[in-house]
Amino acid sequence: MSSEVDAVVVGSGPNGLAAAVTLARAGLSVEVFEAQSTIGGGARTLDLGLAPGVTHDICSAVHPLAIASPFFAEFDLRARGMELTTPEISYAQPLDGKPAALAFHDLETTVDHLGEAGPEWRRFFAPLLERADDSVWLSLGDKRSVPPTLRDLPGLANVVKFGLRLLGQATPAWNVPLSHESTQALFTGVASHAIGGLPAMGTAATATMLSMLAHDVGWPSPVGGSQAIIDELVADLEAHGGRVHTDARIDHVADMPAARAYLLDTSALNAAQIFAGLLPAHVDKALRGFKNGNAAAKVDFVLDGPVPWADPAVGRAGTIHVGGSRAQMAAAEATVMSGRMPADPVCLVSDPTVFDPSREVNGLRPLWTYCHVPFDCPLDPTEYITGQIERFAPGFRDRIVAHNAIPASEMAGHNQNYIGGDIATGVVSFYRMMARPRTSWDNYSLGVPGAFLCSAATPPAPGVHGMNGWFAARRALKSRFGIDEAPSLAP
Repeated sequence: MSSEVDAVVVGSGPNGLAAAVTLARAGLSVEVFEAQSTIGGGARTLDLGLAPGVTHDICSAVHPLAIASPFFAEFDLRARGMELTTPEISYAQPLDGKPAALAFHDLETTVDHLGEAGPEWRRFFAPLLERADDSVWLSLGDKRSVPPTLRDLPGLANVVKFGLRLLGQATPAWNVPLSHESTQALFTGVASHAIGGLPAMGTAATATMLSMLAHDVGWPSPVGGSQAIIDELVADLEAHGGRVHTDARIDHVADMPAARAYLLDTSALNAAQIFAGLLPAHVDKALRGFKNGNAAAKVDFVLDGPVPWADPAVGRAGTIHVGGSRAQMAAAEATVMSGRMPADPVCLVSDPTVFDPSREVNGLRPLWTYCHVPFDCPLDPTEYITGQIERFAPGFRDRIVAHNAIPASEMAGHNQNYIGGDIATGVVSFYRMMARPRTSWDNYSLGVPGAFLCSAATPPAPGVHGMNGWFAARRALKSRFGIDEAPSLAP
């Protein structure tokens, strides 16, 4: 087929743009098609009309992987002039009737804060921090090749260290290495960034890596909101000849210009629909059968002041995990896994004004929140989230000026990948981190020459790290254009 363009990318989320940038930097002509009127997928910052000038991160808000992932480490957002701010306290875990557990950017400060529980936190994370990149590559690799940092004995030793900690937090023995309520709650709160059972391999892997990064690069956020990451990716793409088309929904391959490569930053189901009638039967069946995980329901608040946390130290944290003790969070997640709505769901909260004063406008500030709910849950999450925050911040209701709620059943309205509120674009389990979205040596190939999946439905995992798109683009470069060496991403 004659080609009008070298490569077409469907979807302008971080993975789609990572793929597009990689291809454009290799000298190819690239066209990106986005169904929404705004660019960025899960990393957009929008004015929702709740208060003049107040903007909201509509999915992701805090971005350790925008610094630590191998893709973004080479792309180097800071060198491009993007300002990120890193809170002194990476995350906090409010507890009933006692001081909150805090994870500081500095490990030793965290150890001191935790008191008698501090030494076990140091034992868990200090060995991983000796070579943090090894753990990052292990977590964010394509699960099919040996990461470059793991090709020596120290690297292999770090794999063992990481694996033992992961296994320890993925089994019923998870209270052995972390025996205090404060350390247990701190770790389990981070596990809530992956919506799943507790304990389990998928949630334990997420918590081990992200907790380690809290003491390495920290948990930074872009000044002005997540959109700043997207803007840098788009600027680089356009500087190398690529283009992004908005309001350009793709329902079938026939809707796109002819190309030598197609890369889809979509759900597995949407990929099957776009290539309907062209995929091998076993691929089509696997894509359509890729199971969704449970869901998130989102509430964006506008407040007239900071959240009145009972423990004022919580208000200094960039991210707050609201769910109480390890046992309480595990019970809430088990209820979600059973398909029921917990009375006290696990919630994630971030007040960007704490670390980015520019987000406050005329005394009003955004508050970013979501809670875990069953797949496709139609319930309005506002009271559930408000009640959980009020539990640890009496008087929170009085701060609310406006809010916008999105039930899980409506999340796909602003991002087609988030079917039923599944923001991970498919269930996250140990097996499904390896065989994502199907059992195959090449999880990015769609079984049609030139067709690739590059979304969070592929390895390594969900997150704003660009790795899924980078890996898929490198395969496209090699198989479709004979380019073996990945282009430089440096500014």
